[in-house]
Amino acid sequence: MSDTKTLPNRLHHTAYVTKDLEATRAFYEDLIGLPLTATWSEQDELFGAVRTYCHCFFGLADGSALAFFQFANKEDQDLFDPELIPSPFRHIALHVDAETQAAIEKRVMDAGWLPEQTFTLEHGYCRSFYTTDPNGMILEFTVDAPGADKINEDRRHDAHEVLQRWLAGDHTSNNNYR
Repeated sequence: MSDTKTLPNRLHHTAYVTKDLEATRAFYEDLIGLPLTATWSEQDELFGAVRTYCHCFFGLADGSALAFFQFANKEDQDLFDPELIPSPFRHIALHVDAETQAAIEKRVMDAGWLPEQTFTLEHGYCRSFYTTDPNGMILEFTVDAPGADKINEDRRHDAHEVLQRWLAGDHTSNNNYR
């Protein structure tokens, strides 16, 4: 068990590359509601060449942020933003309360935003609303189920045991909350 004094305090930011900063800004700020908290227009020598880029931060309530880069030079953009095969198992999950989730879901649905890529899952331990941003990245807005503190404590208690069991080939579900 880790000593909490040696754990990071919180996520500062997580960074991604975008092909269109304005479309990304409009999605995160206007549709989702995350404020644009900083924009850095920079030029640095990075990885053997001078790179010119813009770096935007969209704030979360705890002070952390989602950040996006766009490069001025097409070769830099292509180098640092390779095409990824879309996968629902590669996504950003943000914790929200039920009111915030409902408001985001309503704005997304009212905007007609990618309805074929917008869905809800009841995981049992949480309810998740999923949508896709202009970069093809999946976002999950998650509300904890009632009793989440007890559920989380149960999973902390047996996390290593369940992992070892799974790695040994026993793939029996331990989600009895659905």
